[in-house]
Amino acid sequence: MIRVSVVGAKGRMGSHVVEAVNGADGMQLALALDAGDDLAAITPDNTDVVVEFTVPSVSLKNVLALVAQGVDVVVGTTGWTEEKLAEVREAIAAGPRPDTQKVFIAPNFAISAVLADHFAAQAAKYFESAEIIELHHPNKVDAPSGTAIHTAAGIAAARRAAGLGPVPDTTETDGGSRGQVVDGIHVHAVRLRGLNAHEEVLFGNAGEQLVIRADSFDRGSFMPGVILAVRKVAGDAPAGLTVGLDNFLDL
Repeated sequence: MIRVSVVGAKGRMGSHVVEAVNGADGMQLALALDAGDDLAAITPDNTDVVVEFTVPSVSLKNVLALVAQGVDVVVGTTGWTEEKLAEVREAIAAGPRPDTQKVFIAPNFAISAVLADHFAAQAAKYFESAEIIELHHPNKVDAPSGTAIHTAAGIAAARRAAGLGPVPDTTETDGGSRGQVVDGIHVHAVRLRGLNAHEEVLFGNAGEQLVIRADSFDRGSFMPGVILAVRKVAGDAPAGLTVGLDNFLDL
């Protein structure tokens, strides 16, 4: 049995993770902690994998504490930057299990979103223009989404590898309507009641357009990816920091 503890267990996502772990074969819920609870209760003696689903303002602190306690971590909280990822790598190197510690961070656990991200990186080199629209419920605290940032980085890397220059844009006045520029790619964030989690990637050439869209209508759509990540981290996932569920899929 894989012993799984959940941090953020009473949150919108964490409560679904608790339910998914309880319903998964070969897993048992060890501890369910939320804001105000002491993470020191989670140890290698009672937990094989921790799932951390909180908010960006505390996630890094939580992950560093869990690494220092020697437990492997699956992270679903968004808001990760290269600087924060570097801190995690440093913590692993300085922690009690530098050669075997595993930390997995997913910009998105929905299979549709992971595939859309993968397809976008494949398509990027064939188009002159690329922009991203991410759409979420109004209770989401970060914008743009971690998924959109990850998608933009993949598109930008593919464009650089193909020798493409900047996307064309002769806008002279912009009060913010052109969105945030992430690695040279314009990203637009929508927050609207009734939405859950959605992303459109728009590619354009003269006379043609390609649209790649992923829709998660319910938070339950993330749970197969969470359970897959837990199994991988408890099993044959490589030691160190891994970012992106695509690393666990046959893509």
